[in-house]
Amino acid sequence: MHFRSPNFRLRPIACVLRHRLLIAGLALSTLALSACADPITPMKNILDPEDLILPLQNTTKGSANILGGEWGGDNEQAVSVIDGRTQSKYFNKAVTGAGAPGVNTGFVIAPGVGSSIVSGIRFATANDMPDRDPLTITIEGSNAPNAVEANSNSFTLIYSGPTGLEGQQRRGEWGQSISFPNTTAYKSYRVLVTNTRGERTDGTQYSEVQLMGAPTDPNAPRIVYAQPALKRTQINEKWADRATITGATTITSQSPRSLWYRGPAKVWEEALPLGNGRLGAMVFGGVADERLQLNEDTLWDGYPLDASNPKSLTALPDVQRLLFEGKNKEAERLAAANMMGTPSGVKPYQSLGELWMEFPGQTSATNYSRGLDLANAITSVSYENAGATFKRESFSSAPVGVIATNITATQPGRISFQLTLKRQKDAQCFAHPTNPNAIVMRGQIDRKDEQGTQRGLKFAAEVVVVADGGKVTNEGGILTVTGANSAVLLVDGATNYRGGDPEQLCNTRLTAAARKSFAALKAEHVASYQSLFGRLTLDIGSSGPEVEALPTIARLARFKSGKTDPGLINTYFQYGRYLLISSSRPGGMPANLQGIWAWQMNPPWNADFHTNINVQMNYWPAETTNLAECHLPLFDLMDSLVKPGSKVAQVQYGARGWVVHHLTDPWGFTAPADGLQGIWPVGAAWLAEHPYEHYQFSGDKKFLQQRAWPLMKGAGQFILDFLVEAPAGSPVAGKLVTNPSYSPENEFFLPNGQTAVFTYGATMDLMIVHELLTNCIEASKTLGIDADFRRECETALSRLAPIRISPTTGRILEWIDDYKETDPHHRHTSHLYGLHPSNMITTSTPELFTAARKVLESRGDGGTGWSLAWKINMWTRLHDGDHANLLLTNLLSDKTLPNLFDTHPPFQIDGNFGATAAVAEMLLQSQIKDEKGIYEIQLLPALPSAWATGSVRGLRARGGFEVDMQWANGKLTSATIKSKGDTVCNVSYNGKIIPIKLTNGKTKQLTFK
Repeated sequence: MHFRSPNFRLRPIACVLRHRLLIAGLALSTLALSACADPITPMKNILDPEDLILPLQNTTKGSANILGGEWGGDNEQAVSVIDGRTQSKYFNKAVTGAGAPGVNTGFVIAPGVGSSIVSGIRFATANDMPDRDPLTITIEGSNAPNAVEANSNSFTLIYSGPTGLEGQQRRGEWGQSISFPNTTAYKSYRVLVTNTRGERTDGTQYSEVQLMGAPTDPNAPRIVYAQPALKRTQINEKWADRATITGATTITSQSPRSLWYRGPAKVWEEALPLGNGRLGAMVFGGVADERLQLNEDTLWDGYPLDASNPKSLTALPDVQRLLFEGKNKEAERLAAANMMGTPSGVKPYQSLGELWMEFPGQTSATNYSRGLDLANAITSVSYENAGATFKRESFSSAPVGVIATNITATQPGRISFQLTLKRQKDAQCFAHPTNPNAIVMRGQIDRKDEQGTQRGLKFAAEVVVVADGGKVTNEGGILTVTGANSAVLLVDGATNYRGGDPEQLCNTRLTAAARKSFAALKAEHVASYQSLFGRLTLDIGSSGPEVEALPTIARLARFKSGKTDPGLINTYFQYGRYLLISSSRPGGMPANLQGIWAWQMNPPWNADFHTNINVQMNYWPAETTNLAECHLPLFDLMDSLVKPGSKVAQVQYGARGWVVHHLTDPWGFTAPADGLQGIWPVGAAWLAEHPYEHYQFSGDKKFLQQRAWPLMKGAGQFILDFLVEAPAGSPVAGKLVTNPSYSPENEFFLPNGQTAVFTYGATMDLMIVHELLTNCIEASKTLGIDADFRRECETALSRLAPIRISPTTGRILEWIDDYKETDPHHRHTSHLYGLHPSNMITTSTPELFTAARKVLESRGDGGTGWSLAWKINMWTRLHDGDHANLLLTNLLSDKTLPNLFDTHPPFQIDGNFGATAAVAEMLLQSQIKDEKGIYEIQLLPALPSAWATGSVRGLRARGGFEVDMQWANGKLTSATIKSKGDTVCNVSYNGKIIPIKLTNGKTKQLTFK
């Protein structure tokens, strides 16, 4: 029996009885009575995210610590229980065969406030799985110096009883505060679970725990539990630098395109990203202890396999029939049992590893600053120690393919440090066999197939030190530099994904890089980067020099308080371009859910390629913000998916062409995955928009014929074979629809009150299909090829079910019927695909235009990071710049991390890219064509009133144009249109159309009064 009453402290007699039930075998005691007594006013929470907390497993009260054990994943370690976020969780797995569910799991913690008297607790439920909630616990205290170590058993019981979660079923919510008598101060506390809500035996999870108490010395400085970097063993998002930093740095001439901070990063989301498209790093900027977390774009778990499910083709007609008959739940059950891929999921992208450094004697610093200059893609760290100024500059070079770090000091002989490479699993670090100034980390992902054959990728990371003066030693995988004048670190990583030996690949690049001076490496890097980044500049105003000189974190805080900062928006816009250049270069992988930056072995959502919005959003700014080359890796991925996607199309649907569902990976996974939401076979159709967009911006017919057309035609062939006719009695009887169909990732109420996700002819599907068929028809005519296929597309397009408006709400319908959604503010606005990114809904379709606005108004101005970014783009298409800017403000205020990464939460990079694309479309749009196929270039179509004066150079428009503009007092003053081919366009501003015809390379100057 589980104690669930929220009023257990109101009636002492009843409470004692309940405690007898709860704590089996525990005699009625003062402890039990006092836990039910009138609550003592709880003191404040003494725990802090910086405290030392370690997981315990199979540990009983009064017995010795058993440290470690398994947790649910890299994002579910013990640190999550004190990180201050109820949306994160700690899942402590129980020992197999432990017997009772979740019993004897927990943690031991040393609060940084030191010796404290604790007399209360408060728990919050985790974000899922209610049956894993802890309901009864023990709390023990210890003053033993080894209390947080294995085998320590010097603990005194101070509480045994409920957690306060008995009446709290809601996820991520606080339970009741529990008070208990305790007058003894302890330095460490241990929490062990004795009972959980459900009957599972796999473990316990919780999001947050607070210990209510007070330190015995409230004036004592908070203890930082940090060992030197090379002695640390746990890898997580947190990082502690042992140095004490004083003396606030003031920077008066900071570039407006820079991020900078007055202290090192304490968590991964504060570190600064570097990347050359293939090799990435997150730089923490420590003084005593530095960390570079490393990534390589091809390091994925898994291997190629055929995930197609032949049972799907047999089940498909019955699934379709059931949906047409209104038996949605039966259709869902049948599809779930027969249409999922085999396997029904993908493996994750993984961190390459970690470069950890420690600098002896540098435990204090003054005048510290660290930053990322977006103009040159270089991170910097600067501080003073013992009379010398130390500086570190780092970048990830595309020309030579390695990360370079230069360490200097203003006094000779002051550079001393140790470094090593670490990884959570599957790797070892050792001295390089031939280079005494290098170390190597060698590994292989442990992934075996059904026959037990090892299929995991091999990988390597290597560090080379080039020191000026001093001494370099190399022992046990640790490089030591002593007394150098300066030192350059060169870092590389590689896998055998594309063939070759990873160590040899690293050696080749590092050897070439080591032959060059740091100055030469830096000059090459900056020139390569600037050839992309320097194409576009933006000025939308400033909040003045005092605001511009503030550290980024202070500007974010100021923004969150409601104060405007156009300079920060400018930086955020250019940061999105920086991230795309850094995570998606020709020849590499496309940017995944986290670009190329992930510290985990199993990042959120695998950091895979989600094709129901996320990977597409990553590339929305590629063409408009003048980074077309960065689009190419997505097309390479699409090419690699055609063969496996054709197999799934044939086996599961009996269709021609190729298909992708809602996610994929570098191994060619194209089957349905991750439950019913994965049975969404229009992913390839959406992806096919991108190569055609690339053509529309460039006018490159060779690309259209050789790259875009095969991808488009294959996706179109699948759609033609997948479409079915809606039967009599359907709202769209006789029209072609998709079936099964799904509106990501939303669900609705059926007339009988049940919830469902499956339907037929979901609006998003119809919009994607409409766009694909239209693009295929246009491309076929442009190239003068495939007339028979074109006629198929034209016939299907004429029979496609229309987009409909609800007669009750006036909004565009999301599903085939006017169903009520379960979440009126759902993060996906999929049924507005025709507004953005497509161009079905414009001012020339006024009814749909108005109905789309009503959808956005009803969805609200909140959402996850990427969801807000999509809505911002949609408001720009409605030409409402002020509303778009309101949502951009919400995004920066609520869904932006300290390093300006977007957060879902957790971190997802698509929000960064989506917002950057939206800013571009506030200033320039070109998605509309007239009846002759001539693009309309709209100047300042959604300019927010807050950006009254400004300029932009280098925006791109469809038709092969580049546009510069200046405006003042909310009015356009001048524009320059430059042609990248022999093209014509219609320039639109303030209700006037200006036809323009230009030959390649020519410009047209326009002035406005």
